[in-house]
Amino acid sequence: MAISERKKKILIAVVEEYIRTAEPVGSKHIAEHAKLGCSSATIRNELAELVNLGYLEQPHTSAGRVPTPMGYRMYVNDMMERQHLGMQENEELNRRLSQRLQELDDSICEVSRLVSQLTDYPALAVTHQAAVTIRRFDVIYVDANTFILVVLLSNNAVKNKLVHLPISVDQSMVQKLSTLFNANFTGIGEEQMTPVLIHSIERAADDTMGLSAVIAAFAIEVLSDSAIPAAVITGENRLLNQPEFRDPDKAHALMSYLSGGGHILPPTDSLAPNDVKVLIGPENVAEELKNSSVIVASYDAGDGTKGLIGVVGPTRMDYSAVAAKLSALAAGLSRRLGGGEAPPEGMHNKLIIKGDEPDGR
Repeated sequence: MAISERKKKILIAVVEEYIRTAEPVGSKHIAEHAKLGCSSATIRNELAELVNLGYLEQPHTSAGRVPTPMGYRMYVNDMMERQHLGMQENEELNRRLSQRLQELDDSICEVSRLVSQLTDYPALAVTHQAAVTIRRFDVIYVDANTFILVVLLSNNAVKNKLVHLPISVDQSMVQKLSTLFNANFTGIGEEQMTPVLIHSIERAADDTMGLSAVIAAFAIEVLSDSAIPAAVITGENRLLNQPEFRDPDKAHALMSYLSGGGHILPPTDSLAPNDVKVLIGPENVAEELKNSSVIVASYDAGDGTKGLIGVVGPTRMDYSAVAAKLSALAAGLSRRLGGGEAPPEGMHNKLIIKGDEPDGR
């Protein structure tokens, strides 16, 4: 619903003051700081109308107003000034990012920690690879009761398994199975590894001992595991720094959800690289996040791998500042991991602010 320019200015004043103080905002403060050129009585009437429209609420009869999720959404969609980091801030962020990625192999953990440190909110990082297939099988004969399975994946990862058999098998059978699996099980997805295909290999190898099923089960397990996104959550205790979570029960409930691996980010395929998305309160799917907001940014991690970084915090979040930091981090990750081009310094990544619809401006 369209609202007047004066109402917009009042809503901006309430949102930005509430973000700064976490205290309800009264008409006196707005009259003194918003420079609207109207009386306090007019401002009180406008505040009352914004409450009736659903953009603000009044916690107590004598208290000022605070934004509702609908008010925050209006602010983020139409009123928020898009921030970007200055040159010095960008250089410092990129220096810290490069240092983290060079010093430690487990980069996703370090990225999550860095996001949490920069925003002072709990942070989550996710990487998800494009569909992985098996490039090569090696079935290595050890002795009559033992062989080793080795598979090389399309992302160059190598998985292996030592198989002990209760029966004896000769080396020629192992070699035959290796040849058949390389001919029939490479370059295909898990869903194509059907019982019919497995039975055809059993017949071709004259396998009456169930060895084909053992090898196929390992292949399916490897591909299934590779499809699970790697996710790390850090900084859950930073919620305690926020006034909204001074209530121990409220803080504990959300911290337990996050610590238990609670899902806060949308699917990695819902955002293109260098997009930023804001989810406010009830827009989040999980019930535990209905009173929180989530901001996420996507990046290209190279080799068909996509990633997301995000933070979760109170709805009283400085959306513009957090989005700017996540955008800069995502751009840096795309440059370093994906080898692609990120937006030029000073340019905003695309901010998706309303469901899955891009910002049309």
